[in-house]
Amino acid sequence: MDTTLPSNARRAAAGAAPAPRLRIADDKAMLRAAAELTRDLNTPRPAIYWADLLASVAIGYGALAGAVTLTGGWAVAAGVVAVLALYRALSFIHELTHIKHAAMPGFRLGWNALVGVPMLTPSFMYEGVHNLHHAKTRYGTADDPEYLPLALMKPWTLPAFIVIAALAPVGLLIRYAILTPLSLVVPGLRKTVVERYSALAINPRFRRRAPEGEAKRLWHRVEAAASVWAIALLALVATGVIPLPTFAIVLAIASGVALLNQVRTLVAHLWENDGEPMSVTAQYLDSVNVPPPATLPALWAPVGLRYHALHHLLPGVPYHALGEAHRRITAAVEADSPYNKANYKGMPGLIAKIARSTMRLG
Repeated sequence: MDTTLPSNARRAAAGAAPAPRLRIADDKAMLRAAAELTRDLNTPRPAIYWADLLASVAIGYGALAGAVTLTGGWAVAAGVVAVLALYRALSFIHELTHIKHAAMPGFRLGWNALVGVPMLTPSFMYEGVHNLHHAKTRYGTADDPEYLPLALMKPWTLPAFIVIAALAPVGLLIRYAILTPLSLVVPGLRKTVVERYSALAINPRFRRRAPEGEAKRLWHRVEAAASVWAIALLALVATGVIPLPTFAIVLAIASGVALLNQVRTLVAHLWENDGEPMSVTAQYLDSVNVPPPATLPALWAPVGLRYHALHHLLPGVPYHALGEAHRRITAAVEADSPYNKANYKGMPGLIAKIARSTMRLG
């Protein structure tokens, strides 16, 4: 299904009303202040990364074990904790696309071993993809793998966008247990697997390029590990070593992680661009910060994702420094600066804003 909104020219040719555009010039004062005030914040601190990741993994898998072994309300509570902790651990895949690996030796390997392979979302599914979302000339266009003009689409697309994420764990099992080995022996299938089933993308038109060099070698090693794990997991279920009820609980928690991520994605941007290139300031204003005093975003937008708009201004600042960067910039800019216009109170208002837009234009 092609859900990409046509450009204004094609809308006009079809007799439809033109979609709103974000024709906003760059605010050079804001961009300069953001860059100058945060120069000393660009170095990732390995101790914070490792401690945060290991704690999230320990709590997540421990709670998963509790969800399987406990009963009643305790099992439900353990399941909720597992979803939140594993989602936080999984969110480090975003940091992997931005940090310099020389500054964090072994972190990508450790993350893949602890999270990426067990949860069938290895780092190569985001590395080489997410950076395209940050390209100044790609953001919000048909070439952006992580953008759809959701606010300008039909109202039914929002619930469909969220609900389809629940099927992600099953799709990943098919991807690694079936398609990976088949793609090694079926002519032409490998190209399709690489292009269409090897990226965490929401744009259905996106086609991924095959990796080269060291990235290709890393991809093959991690993909092989994920494939072996997926096949072994299904074999253990098929032979009864892992009981079906246990497997169902694991799938339910994995679906909960995917759903939480999809809802967070829904409110990460305003999704109001119709496919035309945007200025950096316009990209910032189409993105969302949910800073303190709001507290719940620490759970549903972890690892710096609550400062998503700021991240688009300063993609090189590690997650643990974004709070300080936000405080510095807020104190330095004028009250009417565009910087303050990307700050929102929480998730409900953002969902309502996008929903109202779809109903008005749909």
